[in-house]
Amino acid sequence: MKAEVYQSILRSLSEAVCSVNLQWHIQCLNGQAELLTGVRAQDAIGRSLKDVFPDDTGELRGMIATVMESGRTISGTRTHIVNCHGEHIPVVVNAAPVLDGAQTVTGVVLILQDDRAIELLRRELKQQYTQGDIVTKDGRIQRILQMLPSVAESNASVLITGPTGVGKELLARAIHSASRREGPFLAINCGALPDALLESELFGYKRGAFTDAKDDKQGRFALAEGGSLLLDEIGDVSPAMQVKLLRVLEERQYEPLGGTKSIKADVRIVATTNRDMQAMVASGDFRSDLYYRVNVIEFYVPPLAERTGDIPLLLEHFIEVFNVQMGRSVSRVSDAAMGHLMGYSYPGNVRELRNIMEHAYAICTGDVIDQECLHSRVLSCSGSRGPEPMDQLTAVPLYRMPPEQQRKVILKALSDCDGRRAKTADALGIDKSTLWRKMKRFGIDSNCAIGG
Repeated sequence: MKAEVYQSILRSLSEAVCSVNLQWHIQCLNGQAELLTGVRAQDAIGRSLKDVFPDDTGELRGMIATVMESGRTISGTRTHIVNCHGEHIPVVVNAAPVLDGAQTVTGVVLILQDDRAIELLRRELKQQYTQGDIVTKDGRIQRILQMLPSVAESNASVLITGPTGVGKELLARAIHSASRREGPFLAINCGALPDALLESELFGYKRGAFTDAKDDKQGRFALAEGGSLLLDEIGDVSPAMQVKLLRVLEERQYEPLGGTKSIKADVRIVATTNRDMQAMVASGDFRSDLYYRVNVIEFYVPPLAERTGDIPLLLEHFIEVFNVQMGRSVSRVSDAAMGHLMGYSYPGNVRELRNIMEHAYAICTGDVIDQECLHSRVLSCSGSRGPEPMDQLTAVPLYRMPPEQQRKVILKALSDCDGRRAKTADALGIDKSTLWRKMKRFGIDSNCAIGG
């Protein structure tokens, strides 16, 4: 077969193809391999494999060496490569020997399938995230990510603070992945359950502990054994439950409801909150001993309004996610739409940005997200950041304001939102239940809340 035919076949393939000789020098690199590595074929031919395919784990080189020595084909192996930009790209590799007329191995041909779309979908479905999945260039968050390897070496409890919607659970999952990847990760929203139900959910119960307890049930601590347990919104836990949690964190053991024997708990605790825990301790709403047990290591995740440089990166990420999930081929956000998205204040933070993009995908039919695809609130509230009342309200997280300023801000938000609690909570970046508690605490008339 002529060389021109070989080249035509290589160009037509959707997989990346690369071949190396016994000296590990690249002999062939097709167009898909150029896209995958970011290196042009003319610059790659004759160079060492490690110059074009940096392999920090050694898995790819190990596969090639095995094929060279055994002469056998390796198929369907998942690993990753590092492209010229330093990005780790998951791939599925087939490696086969190149044989001469005497059936002697003279090299290895690699066929690599870009696995980013499938891996992205797999992680979205399983919610198994690592620090590499946290999209940011913000220096404060990058410093947190740099600390994760050392944090992973200890079993210390971690408290993650920040406003609603910034991605605290994503960071919690990354901490779990760095420290207890082989164990389970479980989460429970402490503010969503009454004490009796929260206690049974956390510690489980024995048969006969109450009327409907017909069988034993394991709690989250038992189910998370050897892994991590996320206590979401720990600031909403009642004083009675705070005492029970303190015992688990101090003694590393618990008793199921109706049980008589203590059970040891090998569980890493990660807690999150959007509340000012120090102020709660000072006011007596949260036990200081539990606070210091939970807050061995504290990470603060800033709101999206304070890190607008992350918005373009997050948009690229959401385009990848929604293209996979919806079978679309959206390529970018138009300049006009980007202007509105960069000028919006995001009271709902990263979660709201994701919702805005999901809305745009539902409205837009083309391969470019234009301003006509954006939600009306983005178009009406973006632009100048000066006089917008909601912008000013959310410039500083509510829980970081002193109580007097919090009361003033809540009253102003209720007024601007016509007394509607749901709309006011969204504008302030807090939950409706948190807003209701603060209204009671500051003596704000509940009659102001004329809507849900």
